[in-house]
Amino acid sequence: MTDHATGLAADLENAFVEFGLPGEVGTAEFWAAAGAPASVPADDGGWTTLFLWRGSPASIAFESWSEPVPLRRWGDTDCWYAKVSMPARLRVTYQFLAGGEAYADPFNPVGAGGERSIAATPDAPVQPHWPVVGAGTDVVLPLPRTRIRWAGARLGGRRTVRVHPAGGGGPVVLLLDGDDWLYLHPAMTAFDSAVSGGEMPPVTLVFLPAKDRGAEFACRPELWESVRDELLPLVAESGVPADPDRLVVAGQSLGGLSAMYAALQFPDLVSRVACQSGSFWWTPDAMERPDPLGGPVGGTIAARLRERPDLSGLRIAFDVGEHETRMLPHCQLTETLAEQAGATVRVSRSASDHDRAGWRHALLRDVAWALA
Repeated sequence: MTDHATGLAADLENAFVEFGLPGEVGTAEFWAAAGAPASVPADDGGWTTLFLWRGSPASIAFESWSEPVPLRRWGDTDCWYAKVSMPARLRVTYQFLAGGEAYADPFNPVGAGGERSIAATPDAPVQPHWPVVGAGTDVVLPLPRTRIRWAGARLGGRRTVRVHPAGGGGPVVLLLDGDDWLYLHPAMTAFDSAVSGGEMPPVTLVFLPAKDRGAEFACRPELWESVRDELLPLVAESGVPADPDRLVVAGQSLGGLSAMYAALQFPDLVSRVACQSGSFWWTPDAMERPDPLGGPVGGTIAARLRERPDLSGLRIAFDVGEHETRMLPHCQLTETLAEQAGATVRVSRSASDHDRAGWRHALLRDVAWALA
């Protein structure tokens, strides 16, 4: 064997040893050892993370955090890879794009729905209670047995609202974007686990799907009038034990904006909120601007809070991804003004960008805090 051939063979065998993958790249031994994205420390204090894909050209699409990253082929093998620089403390949803289709990572056991996976740097906090469900997993996740067919006279259109009594039921937890918490991130299973572990009291989960997020979660009264006058009475009639007088509204992004709006405009209905990455940049004309986040800091909600409403009856947990650099000023101002108006406020930062993979631990923790 020539020196060149010997060197090439050594390169193939040692290419990814630092990521815990010994063996010649592309062999059966190599693929048998392949697993979830692996990270090694980088010189800048962050991480270098290895993603692997087998067989065809592909790229990685990340949720919010980064532009798509193309994969490179290793020699003439069937191994496609990318070494991605990641900051400290990051949990991110991603998928592979290949041949015009989107795929979950077949080597990663941590998923979000059938076409997405979740990667986390080694220093990202653990997320107990959320089941590990990835591509190729044979687990069938349970869904709530109780379904409410809600016509929504004020909102228009029919939708299916599912209801689940975690631990036998209790205060109502209204989960905005409910279908995401059913099918992408299995909140029913996570809440059951948290209640069973004594980390929150029994609750009744109400999964409210959105038909038009932009319209329904804007600062308009129709959604909350409908929840008060139509949905909660249907929950009461469903036969599931529920206490609507101790209602917690949990919302993310535009859902977080809507939850905060409800607390301001419907205080007799909403006095407990778990808000992750609320879209507090929102104003009625924000989407008409070239840069929706470039308007007044805190948007419509901050303007309302500057009027100093009495929020002494409001208990609100704010969370936002620590990598959401453009969202942070909007959220920070809203947090400050809410506390100055008398609300009992909890503030935290998740190891994520604008991504449910980072918000889901805050969801459990903050609902429990809101009910404390």
